[in-house]
Amino acid sequence: MTVPAPRTHPGAGDGRGSETGDLGRFGYGQQLHRSVGPFASFAAGFSFVSILTTVFQLFGLGFSFGGAGFFWTWPTVFAGQLLVALCFAELAARYPISGAVFQWSSRLAGTDFGWFTGWVMVVGQVLTVATAAIALQAVLPSVWSGFQLVGGPGAESAPTSATGAQNAVVLGLLLLVVTTAINVIGVRLMAVITSAGVAIEIVGVIALVIALFAHAERGPAVVATTTGAADGPYLSMWLASSLMAAYVMVGFDSAGELSEETHAPRATTPRTIVRALVVSGVGGALLLIAGLVAAPSLTDGTLASQGLAYVLTSRLGDVGGRLLLVCVAIAVAVCTLAVQTSGSRMVYSMARERAFPFATVLGRVSPRTGTPIGASVLVGAGAAIALAVNWHQSAVFTALASLCIAMLYLAYLGVTVPLLVRRFRGGLPDGVDEFGRPLFSLGRFGIVVNVLAVAYQVVMVVNLAWPRAAVYDLTDGTWWLQYSALLFIATTLVVGFFVHRRNRARHQGPIVLGARQVAGARPHPVEEPA
Repeated sequence: MTVPAPRTHPGAGDGRGSETGDLGRFGYGQQLHRSVGPFASFAAGFSFVSILTTVFQLFGLGFSFGGAGFFWTWPTVFAGQLLVALCFAELAARYPISGAVFQWSSRLAGTDFGWFTGWVMVVGQVLTVATAAIALQAVLPSVWSGFQLVGGPGAESAPTSATGAQNAVVLGLLLLVVTTAINVIGVRLMAVITSAGVAIEIVGVIALVIALFAHAERGPAVVATTTGAADGPYLSMWLASSLMAAYVMVGFDSAGELSEETHAPRATTPRTIVRALVVSGVGGALLLIAGLVAAPSLTDGTLASQGLAYVLTSRLGDVGGRLLLVCVAIAVAVCTLAVQTSGSRMVYSMARERAFPFATVLGRVSPRTGTPIGASVLVGAGAAIALAVNWHQSAVFTALASLCIAMLYLAYLGVTVPLLVRRFRGGLPDGVDEFGRPLFSLGRFGIVVNVLAVAYQVVMVVNLAWPRAAVYDLTDGTWWLQYSALLFIATTLVVGFFVHRRNRARHQGPIVLGARQVAGARPHPVEEPA
């Protein structure tokens, strides 16, 4: 049965003072602390994307497949993800609730479909935390050889080497201890650290771009060549190289995860979602070009194996290069923190609906810190396990990166597809934000943008999950590693089916969003699929 959604949302014209009442209309009490302002909201999305973290982590991989021409995967992925971000911005204005992707999907397609979307998103976020944490290996040993803890300072530190991969696990685990502690302490500390880290990252990107262009070895026209590409059909290599851009430009929706902790979220969150992606897209494009024009060589194999860290230390010298690499290390830490925060809010949002195992613990918010401590610890522990099982796997970087992004793209599809169906059935509700202004809307362009967003996502899911041995199986002969993306996605869905069925049986029916949260509050109507 379909319960029509209201055509308007009551605006909270007095701004911040009415945020609690606005949230109450959805059936939720204000448990999380509202300590996130506009810049911190932007920082949440920007630090999840974190161009310094992800470009440094996978620049070498992208170049090793597509050569200099792999640059063009960046504007291609940016254009596709911008379409997705615009769709998400509309939803963020109308449903400013933690667990954004789960909430949006549930309210568009029913809570059963939304549950699977949230489940896939949680698994993807846990893997993303792990992948972000191991990015320290691409930076710290280049800052100081003493950070190569496995095998000692003289051991091979390349992330795809045996000692490099194991050291990445050690550094990642140490970082997860720190980020989990910060998340437990409170969102205010997280917001301060994230905002400071983003400021440092933006300054670092600007400094890097200027410094590398000042040491250019060749002109920007090099991006029109395939110099340095792997052997094989170039289109196939180019598609494989798009993994880097796809991995970078996700997580802009994390500003939506913090909606219940953000001041004036209907007005703030939609803009910060789009702004985080746009700033990341422009900065990342300049950083890629700067790295290609400044690299000492595009053909000796060093750029493919050592990435941008090699370009920095060789062009800017030990002192200058290492100082900028410190900025990258800070960006890695802040990125890991932001991803873990986002994942914990998704777990919390599902758990408070009794839609997640151990819901009593995971759906509880500490009255002192205003944070979901159990959910934060779970995400950190899950990421640690994902790292630990890869101790002897030299493909940990590429395999985890591909897996986590494929999962996130699937979860995003769980929002954009039902959103497209909703548009054909009558569109989204109208209304005003906290300051009386019309909610963010794509207007008559909504259907076109949504159709293109879905088409792009489908192509990218197939591309990311494609069983490429060069991405998933560096052992050159282990079939289950080569097909690990497809096997992992299938396993996630099967496990999710049994978890969800057990949960429905235990609670004797489907999830009713917000029904258990605030006594006397009227839960927001949820459209069930016809």
